[in-house]
Amino acid sequence: MSLTSQSLKQLALQKFKKNFWGVFSFCFILLVGLVSVFAYVLAPDNSQYANQMHLSIHSKKPGFTVPMLTIPSGMDLDQNVFDKIFFGKKNTDTEIPISSFTINNDTLSYTEYASDGLQGIEKAMPLSVFSNNNPQDFIKQKTFLFGTDKYGRDLLSRVLVGARISFFIGFVAVFISLVIGVFMGSIAGYFGGKIDAFIMWVINVTWSIPTLLLVIAITLALGKGFWQVFIAVGLTMWVEVARVVRGQIISVKEMQYVTAARALGFSDFRIITKHILPNIMAPVIVISAANFASAILVESGLSFLGIGAQPPMSSWGAMIKDHYNYIILGKPFLAIIPGLCIMGLVMAFMLIGNALRDALDVKG
Repeated sequence: MSLTSQSLKQLALQKFKKNFWGVFSFCFILLVGLVSVFAYVLAPDNSQYANQMHLSIHSKKPGFTVPMLTIPSGMDLDQNVFDKIFFGKKNTDTEIPISSFTINNDTLSYTEYASDGLQGIEKAMPLSVFSNNNPQDFIKQKTFLFGTDKYGRDLLSRVLVGARISFFIGFVAVFISLVIGVFMGSIAGYFGGKIDAFIMWVINVTWSIPTLLLVIAITLALGKGFWQVFIAVGLTMWVEVARVVRGQIISVKEMQYVTAARALGFSDFRIITKHILPNIMAPVIVISAANFASAILVESGLSFLGIGAQPPMSSWGAMIKDHYNYIILGKPFLAIIPGLCIMGLVMAFMLIGNALRDALDVKG
């Protein structure tokens, strides 16, 4: 039995490897996952939530370069390496975009950057502010590869950090939907009768409520926040899993291996978990891939409506909400870049779902 099972797994894996778009999507999703985990290592702005604001350089085009003066605060914050890598650096230094500077004796004079041909404010400070009395070590050319948003934050850093929410909401939502959906579907399909009728009534009632409306209601009940959105999205996706599991169990519960397990006196719990579920998981895996994509889209919609991840937390949907009006102001990249990120990640999950469906198709 195990040899047959292993051979079937190997055949499915071989079929999946031959699907170019499936393998490509898997590699793309793996790359996004690594980026979301190590976003602060890769982001040019590694401050918490990539929230360094410079209003004088707001909504600049991709590739914009400006000299940046960093004024040290002198505060020594106790932050370990793990915290910096996964949650961002607690930055107390002040960054100021400048257009020019001069050093006279013990004074640094600089002109703050001003756009649209305006003259920036001229300021001066003593060299003793800098640790080595050499301010040139604290003035560096900074390039914004994706430009800056309307608050002057680095758009590339915001996109990288925002990938964390869009990516992990898929995992959390799918996990919640699998736990509830497999449990409810298994009970309804295996026992039938009044239990099946009651669970199907709950499923139909939940199914009849628009997904976005139900998520909004759950979010408002739990409160606005990071984890509340994850739970709300997960609680709306279990019905699809439950219907699939119920239908699959109904079709296989009278098969010979299930009858033999009953004759041997195995408990219902063991029959369901050890014998039935392992043989019906192929369609559940496929629908889970589709739920990944749905969860990302729902979270983006919630962030666009302002009830998803809350500022200053970065989210692709919130980035579109903040900048969609810039499309008609000649700066469409502010909304198009996060929109393309959402489209790419959703497309990858849909393609990998199609590849899994083909690979797990026993008739193929």
